[in-house]
Amino acid sequence: MARFREILRNRNFFLLWSGQIVSQFGDRFTQMALIALVAQRAAGSTFQLAKLISFTILPVFLIGPIAGVYVDRWDRKYTLAICDILRAVIIFSIPFAFLQSKSLIPIYIIIFLSFCVSRFYVPAKLSIVPDLVKEKDLLLANSLVNTTGMIAASVGFGLGGVLVEVLGVRGGFYLDSATFFVSGVMILFLSKMSGSFRPARVLKVSREVLEVIKKSVLTEIKEGIIYLINHKDIRFIMNMLFLLWAALGAIYVIIIVFIQDTLSTVTMELGFLIMFLGIGLFLGSLIYGRFGQRLSQVRTIFTCFGLGGIVLILFASLLHFFPFFIVAAILISIFGVVVAPIMTASNTLIHKVADEQMRGKIFSALEIVMHFAFLLFMLISSGIAEIIGRFCFLVSIGIIFAVIGFIGALRSKLKTV
Repeated sequence: MARFREILRNRNFFLLWSGQIVSQFGDRFTQMALIALVAQRAAGSTFQLAKLISFTILPVFLIGPIAGVYVDRWDRKYTLAICDILRAVIIFSIPFAFLQSKSLIPIYIIIFLSFCVSRFYVPAKLSIVPDLVKEKDLLLANSLVNTTGMIAASVGFGLGGVLVEVLGVRGGFYLDSATFFVSGVMILFLSKMSGSFRPARVLKVSREVLEVIKKSVLTEIKEGIIYLINHKDIRFIMNMLFLLWAALGAIYVIIIVFIQDTLSTVTMELGFLIMFLGIGLFLGSLIYGRFGQRLSQVRTIFTCFGLGGIVLILFASLLHFFPFFIVAAILISIFGVVVAPIMTASNTLIHKVADEQMRGKIFSALEIVMHFAFLLFMLISSGIAEIIGRFCFLVSIGIIFAVIGFIGALRSKLKTV
């Protein structure tokens, strides 16, 4: 604890750390306000919610590959501050100018723009830390940023759910805007950083971006995908992560509307449940990090798939017949604990079996695969659930993954990694 206090005495790092916590709250408040908006405009519609969420994911494909090129050439302090202030203005425009519209299309466009800006914020935040602390403090600083960021995200969902329920959709968006503005102002108080933003370089950077896309990003993603396909162990990991993110995409909007219906809530209980899920994921990561070295990564992945399927079945069934918040909170926490090791085990497997010079390409390719699976199955499942019902859909997904997981775990007993 003494070292944490010491690093927080670093004024620049403290401002970044505080600002990113406030910004995390803003991100979660935005998501809860959007969920409330869809519930208000199209109550019970999983497809409308899926459409809106898809506009928050598309920037990963369209902006993500080029954002880092700009961030590396701009002053990171001003990039962070401008991103936060731009998001404040964009989110403020929703209740100010667009809530009156009966169509959700203007909201889709505004949300898309906001999350495009976020794609610049994330690499800038990750890149600025070495500029603020000494090299010996880097590990501690990154640990503090990541851990508190995860906690802030979980608490932000719970707090956001309550505030949006109390303040309404309009008030929720105004509050979201205020958090981004506060975060941006805090970043502006950072001491002068190395490098500067020069608008005259934008044209040059744009040309460089085109070259990066042609020669680097697309080429490396292509190389990574070819490597994924040709390497047996990496292909196994890709298949597992595709299944995991397909499952998460399939249940994401379904479970939100299912919770809203069974608990007769819009955002309050939903926000707290997401917070409990975050706590479960955090605990699961800690437990696996402490004891996972003794276990086979392959068997861990399959076992967690199976357990996750069982918990999902229990969650849907018990909440359907016994719609009590405490039941949902316990089960969703357990769900977080049992699925958390999947990503950790997968990353560890990649580190063990992948060629060193291919790791970056593999992770880039996997990010594309995961987000594609999430987006595709989110849209498909939202239509299917409208036909067969949300309860039946969630139970079906749970059964599929329990079967896949436990059969895979049994087969993997003979395999050593």
